[in-house]
Order: sequence, then structure tokens, then C-alpha cells
Amino acid sequence: MLSLSCKAAIKAVIYLGSKSESGEKSGIKEIAKFINENEHTLGKILQKLVRHRIIFSSKGPNGGFYITEKKMNQSIIHIIEAIDGKDVFVQCGLGLSRCSDSRPCPFHHDFKPVRESFKKMCTEKKIMDLYQNVNEGHAFLMR
Repeated sequence: MLSLSCKAAIKAVIYLGSKSESGEKSGIKEIAKFINENEHTLGKILQKLVRHRIIFSSKGPNGGFYITEKKMNQSIIHIIEAIDGKDVFVQCGLGLSRCSDSRPCPFHHDFKPVRESFKKMCTEKKIMDLYQNVNEGHAFLMR
């Protein structure tokens, strides 16, 4: 359902959230190493998140990527929409372009409630909810 880039974006934002309480900014190399992603690809993803004002970056010797307290209260759906677009929550489970209630694919009636439930979860879950679980040791970002 989510692209690999979107999954990497979510992991990166959760990582930045986990560092935010200490006021730390993180570089691409650090983030990529921790979440086990390619630096070049991650750099493009992070810049896209900056353009969508989900995270921020600063240059210079004390620069890096970071997230503000206000932005930590935003829903995960904002990250998904920034990377994969809004269509991810209406796409066919088999990737067919003409799937609908009136012209369903073989997965349609089973996949539709799963997709709707996933959208609800992404709307309700805040960045803060996810990084707190990581900080408390209840969830992990590493494979």
C-alpha cells in the first residue's frame, strides 16, 4: 500500500521526533544509518518533507534536520500525502486503474475496509504517538 519511500519517510520522521526532546538536529548520514536506508534516497525524501513543512532543516556546523513540537502533533497521514499523495487511500488493491464499487477487482470488497481502516489509523496516529513508543522501548525502527 505504501511505497518504500513513504515507509522511509515515516521512519525518518519518527527518528527525528525521538531526538526532538533533547533539541538535537540530525544529519542525513545519521538518520540513514539508524533506519537502514540509502543516504542519497533519504536526502531526497527529507527535502520533500521540508518542502511540505513537515520537518525543518538548517545549514551550518550545528545544522541538520529536526521537527518542532507543533509539528509532532500532526497526523502521520500528512507524511503519506506528501510522499505518496492522497490517492494511496483510494487505490485498488491490485493496482487496477478502473476498479470501483460498480466494477470491482477480485480484491475490492475485502480490500476496501482494510484501506479505510488504514486511513483512519493514519489520521488518528500522531508523530508523537509513534516516537514515544520508540523512546520507551515499546517499538523499534531497526530491522
